[in-house]
Amino acid sequence: MAKLLSVNVGLPKDVTWRDQTVHTGVWKTPVTGPRTVRRLNIDGDGQGDLAGHGGEVRAVLVYQLASYRYWQEFLDRDDLAYGHFGENFTVDGLADDEVCIGDRYRIGTAVFEVTQPRVTCYRVGIRLGEPRMPALLVSHERPGFYLRVLIEGEVQAGQDIVKISDGPERMTVAEVDALLYRPPHLPDRLEQALRIPALSPGWQHSFRAMLHQAESGDGAREANAGLNQVAAPQPAWEGFRPLRVHRIDEETSSIRSLWLASQDDAALPIAPPGQYLTVRITPGIGAQPMVRSYSLSGQPGADCYRISVKREDRGLASTWLHTDVQVGDSIEAAAPRGVFTLQPGAGTVVLASAGVGATPLLAMLRALADAGSPRPVWWLHGARNHRLHVFAREAGELLAQLRHSHSRIYYSRPESGDILGCDYTARGRLTADAVAGLGLPADTDAYLCGPAGFLSEVTDGLLRQGVTPQNIHTEIFGSGPALNPGLVPSERRAPHPPPGPPGTGPAVRFARSGLAAAWSDRYGSLLELAEACDVPVRWSCRTGVCRTCETALIDGHVSYSPDPVEEPPSSTALICCSKPEQEITLDL
Repeated sequence: MAKLLSVNVGLPKDVTWRDQTVHTGVWKTPVTGPRTVRRLNIDGDGQGDLAGHGGEVRAVLVYQLASYRYWQEFLDRDDLAYGHFGENFTVDGLADDEVCIGDRYRIGTAVFEVTQPRVTCYRVGIRLGEPRMPALLVSHERPGFYLRVLIEGEVQAGQDIVKISDGPERMTVAEVDALLYRPPHLPDRLEQALRIPALSPGWQHSFRAMLHQAESGDGAREANAGLNQVAAPQPAWEGFRPLRVHRIDEETSSIRSLWLASQDDAALPIAPPGQYLTVRITPGIGAQPMVRSYSLSGQPGADCYRISVKREDRGLASTWLHTDVQVGDSIEAAAPRGVFTLQPGAGTVVLASAGVGATPLLAMLRALADAGSPRPVWWLHGARNHRLHVFAREAGELLAQLRHSHSRIYYSRPESGDILGCDYTARGRLTADAVAGLGLPADTDAYLCGPAGFLSEVTDGLLRQGVTPQNIHTEIFGSGPALNPGLVPSERRAPHPPPGPPGTGPAVRFARSGLAAAWSDRYGSLLELAEACDVPVRWSCRTGVCRTCETALIDGHVSYSPDPVEEPPSSTALICCSKPEQEITLDL
């Protein structure tokens, strides 16, 4: 019979790591005597990152004595003590390849249910002083698992662990862990896992995404949809190719549209509405190449790609595109990319933008109009005045083609010639209160593009309306939001060249940040280089498991060390464990 060897608890604390501060509850130590286990925690215990740990379905973490002995030999360690892996219960028995999701156990007076494998993150590596640990736990099939507390009660080291029922489907912790992280991701096994009611909502969401990916037959999409959706479909071509400027339109005094065609006038691959085009330009003789991304604003499936560029103060790239580029010129462009795309459905659609943020939404609006969509469509836009109101006529014509369209235009600084009720709907900015008063149904699909403050305001209004959070899709100007779980927030600097002497390796270009830096071997990975440049990045495990860091690789190739658990498609890179093999461009 399995036995509870140790009860381990610990409250979150700040620890120093890589010159930063991490708030973590991974430090657990054994306690003596009985402890009360409650719905969310053991008395005296806590988690630092509640987004990834803790909660009802992750109330208690279990790790096994057999795994301790395995790692002692594998890592040549003799200092591993109970609680070292961040677990609350150290047990003898209950192996990951024997325990099944949904199994129920009684320990003392408490009753538990197995809900999911451990989600590995970098903090277990900090605790053990072994950065590889998150990947090792998965690749060696020894993750440990979480318990839900069904009946609160007291537990104590030395008690027997009594199994009281089997989980349905009889899928072990190790099998479920491998199904998410390691190929093959077989549809029948995904369906089997989804039939287990005890499986945590997060893992159910991942498996549904993977099952949808498999059933859609989208073979071009090689990314693991259960872990990260950044990759989208495989891009239509690798790297950059020359496109010819076919036409130029001055939309406003500060925004111009460039229509780009293939050099031989052949049809260009269709870009789903909402995607963006990355261009590489050299603004002048002897100038360094610059990479910028612009949303596609034209008709999906047209002969040309249209990008609409706002001229920014002191913006070298946008100024050059406004003043130097002429019809007939050639511009290098990567294939359209992006997951901010119009999704099929039958419910209400909200397209909300501010300023030049209307560009991807205009492509979505045109797609809806061309399809004669019966869906209710709300077009919400904020501008300063009619002079700076981009796509006003074009959007109005498209909305007129839709049977159930609504438009709300907000001018923050209307001019004397602007007519209320004709040019614009209301004076001021689009606020959360205004959005909350639209009477939108909960199943509304909302697409938002604009500055961070605008996105926050509109999102707040949608949530107050009861719109499902998963149905709110956002695209922001410039770099995306960082995700650094557990790090204590510090003042963020604008992206900049890395400190110290310049590297001598290939150039690494961060497209969204407008920055390029030569690679140096003093960095262990592209992630470390990006962090040295204060480029916003997303990561969790830092060892090629969770794919949180997966980033679109616009051109070039990378090599991996260590090898990721599942290698991503060539169009993306796991920046936490990769280095450039040649000049590369990352969508960061």
